Amino acid sequence: MARVKVHVFLKPGVLDVQGKAVEGALHGLGWAGVANARVGKLIEFDLDAAADPAAEAKAMCEKLLANTVIESYRIEVA
Repeated sequence: MARVKVHVFLKPGVLDVQGKAVEGALHGLGWAGVANARVGKLIEFDLDAAADPAAEAKAMCEKLLANTVIESYRIEVA
């Protein structure tokens, strides 16, 4: 069994409204040095009976987990 982590973020150049809100809030709380905040999502799951867990996870991302038009993803398999 493999433990899979998929990190999904908006691609560079796509406006990250949530990231801008976080950045503004951090500035308001006194962390003026924060810049270019981006908010993403982490999807974690166990994958059983896969000969190539990374390839299976990539197929999942391409079909469901990421909107590949505006999002990029990174896969970790442990």
